[in-house]
Formats: sequence, C-alpha cells, structure tokens
Amino acid sequence: MTARTAREASEPSTARADRTARTVPATRTRGGKAPTLEEVAARAGVGRGTVSRVINGSPRVSAPTRAAVEAAIAELGYVPNRAARALAANRADAIALVVPEPEARFFAEPYFSDIVSGVGEALAETGMQLLLTFAGGPRERRRLAQYLAAHRVDGVLLVSVRADDPLPDLLAGTGIPTVISGRRSAAEPLPSVDSDNAGGARTAVAHLLSRGRRTIATITGRLEVYGAACRLDGYRRALTEAGRPPDESLIAVADFTEEGGRRAMRELLARRPALDAVFAASDVMAAGARQTLRAAGRRIPDDVALIGFDDSAIARHMDPPLTSVRQPIEEMGRAMARLVLSEAGPTATGGPGPGGGPQQLVLPTELVVRGSS
Repeated sequence: MTARTAREASEPSTARADRTARTVPATRTRGGKAPTLEEVAARAGVGRGTVSRVINGSPRVSAPTRAAVEAAIAELGYVPNRAARALAANRADAIALVVPEPEARFFAEPYFSDIVSGVGEALAETGMQLLLTFAGGPRERRRLAQYLAAHRVDGVLLVSVRADDPLPDLLAGTGIPTVISGRRSAAEPLPSVDSDNAGGARTAVAHLLSRGRRTIATITGRLEVYGAACRLDGYRRALTEAGRPPDESLIAVADFTEEGGRRAMRELLARRPALDAVFAASDVMAAGARQTLRAAGRRIPDDVALIGFDDSAIARHMDPPLTSVRQPIEEMGRAMARLVLSEAGPTATGGPGPGGGPQQLVLPTELVVRGSS
C-alpha cells in the first residue's frame, strides 16, 4: 500500500469531506461542460487512480474512500467514459448474439425473441451492449469470424446451431468466450445452456397415453439439430416404456416452420389416417399441423389431440389453446449471458464444470395442459 493510499484509507471521511469542500466548489464552473475524472478526484480528496479503481469496481479501495468517491460522483453528476474504460481494460463492453439462420425465421419464431429478452435483461444489469447479428450462409459466417477475431466483442452467444455447423469451431479458434444455446451433441465441447428436450417430449407423450390416445404421431424438427433429435428420443422412450414399440410410419421430419408442420401433417394423414394424437416438436409446427387437420375435417381434440413444444404466445392464442411443453426460454437467455460473462470476466466463476470440462446447463421443462389435448 502506498503512503497516499494509506493516508486515504485512514483519514476520516468527515475530514476528507471538509477538505474537498474547500478544494472544489459545489457547482460546475466549466461553462456547462461535463465534469472530469480529475474534478471528481479533487472533490473526494483522493488521487485520479483511486477514482478509476472505484469506477471499475476494484476491491483495493477502503469503504470510506469508496463512499467519498461515490458521493463526489453523485454531486458532480460525473458519467464515466465507457469507451475509455473498455479500452484501458482491453475490453469491448459488448456481447454478440449470433443467429446462424435467415432473418425471416428469427422474426417468425417466438423462441428467438424470448432468448433475446432474457439475454438483454441479464446484460442490462452490467451495462454491456448486445450486438445481434445473423450468419445464415458461408460468406456471412466467414465475415463474422473475421470481425470477431478482431476482438470487437468480449463474448459470443450462439443460438440454433446445427450439428455440422462450422461456426462454433471458427469462433473457438478466435479465443473469444463462446456459449451455445442447445448442444450440438452429447459431447458438446463448448459451454452450453439447454432445456430438458428428451424429458419434455417424454412427458408430453405420456400425457397423451394417459388420455387414452392409441395412435400417436410426431412431427420432428431437423434431426441434425441435437435438441430435435432429443425430442424424438423422448417420444420413442415414452412409447417404449408404455409397452408400445414406436412405429416409424408415425414419425414425420420437418424443419420447425409452420409450412413444415402443414406438410408433415399431410404426410402423416396419408400414411396413417386413423391417428388420434400428434406431438409436434415446436408450437410453430403444431400451428401448421392444426391447419392441415382442420382442412381434413379433423376436430381438435375430439378426433386428434395435439401438443406442441415451447409454450409460446402461439400456444395460448390457438383455438383451442395448445397444450405445450414449456421450456424456460428467457431463463435460458439469462443463464447464457451470465455464463459468457463469467467466462469473459477477470475472475471466471463459471468456466470449467465439475469434471474440468465446460459447463453444460440443462434447465427443466414443464407440460402446460390446455384444451388441445
């Protein structure tokens, strides 16, 4: 501890207040210009470096000194220069949320807006900026990797990533902390936040079985997406546990879009016209399936029970309201932001998991029963 720091730590706050009151007048005298770091330091009776440490949250400042600096900041209306702080700390004060999907899909699916809401809420507590970017094609991915390699952000959040997508590996090569929403495989090498996809699907199908449904079909998402494969696994597991081996003719693969749900439902009706229940791996696909069922004269739930996944606003506004598996999407966004901040921060608290590998958070799901089942 330097002599100056020792003197600042031991000097009574009242004495500092008396001394600083004599040093700097209580009103601004710089022609309306914003107060400077030096003026804050003079009013608090400390050095410029001490003010900087207080602003940056350093623990190397005594409580009385911190209180004096914070009082001076409030009295003068000082606003720290975020750009200068970030530059001095070799940080960008920004987190990128990367969506490797076309913009049309981003705005069509409530899942993405809920993720953004959760991420934004968590970052608002820190003052970090959120940069939203799309990388739907190979050229966009390369340009994004080059941009991020210049360390213009402190961390990256990736959502909706396919198993064969090269983008996560490109980002890993830049050394930028990256957190992924939804694992690409059971052996995901990056930190990730996911919901219990298999467990949620299993619960949905078990519910249909408990309601006496006998011929239960499913509409899956793209199976190169690990979460979609897990939901299909949960569907199969529930049937197997009930002593009813899965029938492959009751499985139709779609792409998480409304049109995909309509198309898959037509396929299923053509193959198995007597089906009496459908589990769709997203609410958006369930909405498409509902249109096809109604066009075919099938009543919901009288003739065909219907369940979705996500518990989005779509589920609540359908007629009848859609039974759906609720995954805590906003909480997933918050968890992703907290995890990437811990990875990017000077004292990472959330990096390695218990076994020394990256953290893999799996949040629980819940079946919300409504009129469609």
